[in-house]
Amino acid sequence: MKNIHPEFAYQSRELGVQIEDTLGEPPDRKNYERVIKSLLSEYANGAEYDDVNLLAFALVEKLKFNDPAGLFAQCANYEEGDAAALIKMVAGTSAEAINALAAVEASNPQLARKAILTAFLFNNRNRWKDDDHSLDALQKDEDSDNDEEDEDQFDTSEEVEGLFDSRGDGDE
Repeated sequence: MKNIHPEFAYQSRELGVQIEDTLGEPPDRKNYERVIKSLLSEYANGAEYDDVNLLAFALVEKLKFNDPAGLFAQCANYEEGDAAALIKMVAGTSAEAINALAAVEASNPQLARKAILTAFLFNNRNRWKDDDHSLDALQKDEDSDNDEEDEDQFDTSEEVEGLFDSRGDGDE
C-alpha cells in the first residue's frame, strides 16, 4: 500500500461524492462543465475559498500528472509539504486551469498542494488502497477481534475433557 495520509483518502472520497452530486442523475455534463468553468474563473480572479475539496473539484479533470511517484511520495503528510516542487509535477490542460492554479499557488501554496494531491488520488484510485477509518469499520474490526477471543476462551483442552470422562480411562 502506498503511504497515504488518512485525510487525503477522506478528501478523495468526498471529491467523488461531490462530482456525482454535481453531475446529477441523469448526468448533466453541460451543467458540470459550467460549474467547473465558473470555479476556475473565480480562483483565477483571486477568490480565496480555503476549501481543499472545492479546488480539487475544479482541477480534477484539468490537470495532467507528470510525476506519479513524486506525487505519491507527497501524500504521506497532509499538513505540510513542498508545494513548489509538487506544482512542478503537474500541468494544467487549459488556460483557465493554469491561471487558477497560479493564483492559488501565489496566495495559498499549501491549499494548492492539498488540492492537487486530492485530485491526483481521485484520478488514481486503483493505484492505492483506501483504509476505511470510519466508525463502522472500526466497530467491525473490534467485533471480529472479540469473536476470535471468545473462540479461544471456549477451546476445550485435555484437562477439561478428562473431568467428564466417567470411566477414568481417558476415552469417552
